[in-house]
Amino acid sequence: MNTQTLSRRRNLGIIAHIDAGKTTLTERLLWRTGEIHRVGEVHDGNATTDFSAIERERGITIGAAAVHAQWAPRDLPPHALTLIDTPGHIDFAIEVERSLRVLDGAVAVFSAVDGVQPQSETVWRQARRHGVPLLAFVNKMDRIGASFERVLAQLQDKLQARPWALGWPLGSEAGFHGWVDLVGQQTVRWPETGGSHVAPWTEDERAQWQPQREALVEAVAEHDDALAELWLAGAVIDADTLRAAVRRATLAGAGVPVLAGAAFKDKGIETLLDAVVDYLPSPLDRPAVVAEAADGQVQLPPDPDGPLAGLLFKITHQQHGALSFVRLYSGTLKVGDSVASSQHAQGRRVSRLVRVQADQTQDITQAVAGDIVAVIGWKDAVSGETLSGRGHPLQLESIQSQAPVLAWRLTAGRANDLLRMSQGLASLAQEDPSFRVETDKDSGETLAWGMGELHLEVMVERLRTEWKVDVSVGAPRVAYQETPLRAVPGVVGRVVKQTGGQGQFAHVVLDMVPREDDQVVFNDRIVGGVVPRGFIAAVEKGVRAALSDGPQGYPVVGVEVSLVDGQTHAKDSSDLAFHRAGVEAVRSALEQAGTQLLEPVMALTVHAPSAAVGDVVGDINRRHGRITAIDDVDGRAEVNGFAPLAQLRGYTTALRSLSQGRASSEARLSGYEPVRVA
Repeated sequence: MNTQTLSRRRNLGIIAHIDAGKTTLTERLLWRTGEIHRVGEVHDGNATTDFSAIERERGITIGAAAVHAQWAPRDLPPHALTLIDTPGHIDFAIEVERSLRVLDGAVAVFSAVDGVQPQSETVWRQARRHGVPLLAFVNKMDRIGASFERVLAQLQDKLQARPWALGWPLGSEAGFHGWVDLVGQQTVRWPETGGSHVAPWTEDERAQWQPQREALVEAVAEHDDALAELWLAGAVIDADTLRAAVRRATLAGAGVPVLAGAAFKDKGIETLLDAVVDYLPSPLDRPAVVAEAADGQVQLPPDPDGPLAGLLFKITHQQHGALSFVRLYSGTLKVGDSVASSQHAQGRRVSRLVRVQADQTQDITQAVAGDIVAVIGWKDAVSGETLSGRGHPLQLESIQSQAPVLAWRLTAGRANDLLRMSQGLASLAQEDPSFRVETDKDSGETLAWGMGELHLEVMVERLRTEWKVDVSVGAPRVAYQETPLRAVPGVVGRVVKQTGGQGQFAHVVLDMVPREDDQVVFNDRIVGGVVPRGFIAAVEKGVRAALSDGPQGYPVVGVEVSLVDGQTHAKDSSDLAFHRAGVEAVRSALEQAGTQLLEPVMALTVHAPSAAVGDVVGDINRRHGRITAIDDVDGRAEVNGFAPLAQLRGYTTALRSLSQGRASSEARLSGYEPVRVA
């Protein structure tokens, strides 16, 4: 693949709050590009990217799905698009996180009625953290209560974005019928009979919309020197010049182009496709990926002839077997290749390579830098592992996932279900890094940890339907944490066993200090080599092992431990002895310091009729929550606050009862706070 071909590739995600219309938009994009010949609908359960039985039954996206398409704007050659439709529910945030980790750009979808919603803010921050350039698409412009201007204001106020409206909607609500293209100086109209009609501005339209266009040029020129020079010189800014400037500024993260449409009515789809090609980056436009090698860090531009570097970012199990999705950043991957893996010393062999289209696969013989493909058959794959050449092993930045906050106790209904339940849970945990399975050390019960009730409901439902396990669910368990109450300097950990034969000796001195954040930090402050470097690593492992199970039985966070002194014995010191000494020192320090129990607290947003606000607020207060704001949004109340996760069990059902089914809520993890004593 040459540079010119790579410049015509777009890897992008569709991100948004739940019900903003991501999947409906993706379906229209596929239909408009000719990849599908019949439009499926979320409410009918036949959308292309919502292909699992659970997604179709519930009408929500649960797993990120990849699809491919081609689009050629104006007189440009076809561009290859890889789209990933991501979930909108906070419980499945890992799907958004790992998708944004490997994508080059994203389209953020907002409801013109609901505006910037809580999960919109979460996915926006995720994209910004990964430095992913964004387009904004204001959907549902045909709905009653739609407001393009309100969404623009919220993008600026709630997301601290710099929105650049590339056009303006004509009509609104049920009468939404056109788009004024400020860049191309033309008007797109969608007649009631279907289709679209594009025409250059008339003289009257030019007089009406030229001030808006000049304001757009001025806004972009503030962040693009080339456009600013032309603008200040009084030059005529044609469509191609403005388009190129908006692209440069978007790729630099200076602003966000904003478009509008109504995906369900197939309005604004072609305009959005043009914008994806015009303003989102190709792999060549993204910074070179940085990898760790044996001889230090290396920068890897997207060169098919460069050293192999790919990130395995997602695992699914379909009828074809285990699919390991890989983003290639450098080099070429071919069927039959043997590659190094950051997770498996023996490496891996590529026996079958495919391009994935939702739940369908197409065999290919090779993939090159910039491609997103899948390998079939790696049963023990790990999300986040790096694939590289055997002669040049590399390590890319892995994928970060939040620790799960809620557990359900699972019991197999019959003895012969135990093996299938174990296999099913292992498979689900392999697919989803935010899902964890463990055995309760006291009761021996199986604990399934997830990000919330919906997350765990889906996992249990998959156990029942895909693995045919008769499973029952016990009382939930919340992921509490501990943090030390005070600093403890100079605590000693000592292991001495020197009574004949090979002995054990280790002596360490640690300082323990609480931190304001939730990090666990280990510092090596040994001077003069009194503890050899190899033993220091063993001490750190012992420290972290002890912190994983604090005095009250929960992980300890918000602590900094420093190794400041120690002693060794010429014959009897070992890694095991220093590991045990680290454990003993930390346990002693925690006993002296005491620990504060922390609980997960959720940021809660409730949308309710104004008449139900008093009941909603009273219920949140009874759950030990606190209200931060009550706003009026189009005649309905939006109640924002915080509440402990442990107090929110069954909240959705209770809220329906309080509001006669007219209220809805969203909750996302805000952080951990000290447990309140009732």
